[in-house]
Amino acid sequence: MNYAAAVDIGGTNTRVALVSEVYEIEDRVQFPTDADHPFITLQKIKDVIDTFRKDIIGVGVSCPGPLDLIGGKVLTTPNLHGDWHGLAVVSELEKILGIPVYLENDANLAALAEAVIGEGKDWPIVQYLTISTGVGAGLVINKKIFQGSHGFANEIANTVMQNNGPSHGSIYPGGIEAICSGTAIEQRAAKAGLVVKHAGEVNDLAKQGNTDAKQIMDDAKLYLANYLAGVQAYIDPDIIILGGSVALKTEGFVEEVEALVKERVYDVVKPYLKIRKSTLNEDSGLLGAACLCLPKEKTGR
Repeated sequence: MNYAAAVDIGGTNTRVALVSEVYEIEDRVQFPTDADHPFITLQKIKDVIDTFRKDIIGVGVSCPGPLDLIGGKVLTTPNLHGDWHGLAVVSELEKILGIPVYLENDANLAALAEAVIGEGKDWPIVQYLTISTGVGAGLVINKKIFQGSHGFANEIANTVMQNNGPSHGSIYPGGIEAICSGTAIEQRAAKAGLVVKHAGEVNDLAKQGNTDAKQIMDDAKLYLANYLAGVQAYIDPDIIILGGSVALKTEGFVEEVEALVKERVYDVVKPYLKIRKSTLNEDSGLLGAACLCLPKEKTGR
């Protein structure tokens, strides 16, 4: 049996998994991403892969964008810093691993996994968004990632949704990531004097009647719904799938967003609107990364 090593480099954690050609994750290790010093993280990736002791035919890497997919480089991803920017991650990993390495945008790979084996497997046009540390998206048409002319399709983090809105890091003020991401929700809560550990706790306070928390969560849901209504109008996907920690772990988040989107589309569109929670949980990026190097007839790519 063929195996892939799947690597999901996130803004907070990096996960490395051994994935079989039938998409079973047989082993996995997670460790904190060094967001400033990439070579520390790359060495840890090698150390984990060395422990798998299987016939690994390739390594698929999921990484936050924007990416140079032609050159195999990280560009200016907002949640990784320093020497990550401009890093030729494919060549650097191939140098230390000695096996082929394939790179894709993290949200694109999550979208691919959803379209191949997840909630979107029965549909030809699958739109995916991750609402987590950041906000990302991927569009898969007939089991193939739509990358756009230059590989930047669905790089949505800086999509401005609110004039003079909140900002964080390199995200434009009012950008969707600065309103809807877990990081943004936590930062806005802290500025309001709320003591919380994650977006779910902000949502809990909102449901308990805290007005600051309610405003923050209402903004996150409302502006995400506005964006998704635009996606539905422009793309007309068969299904929209939401993943990431905010969508998966915040009680009622996906259902409330779907209800808001339904208020923002034509009546004739409402019967076709499907917004679903990822059933791959947080494994979609890993499984999508495995799709890059497992036999193509298995992935539809």
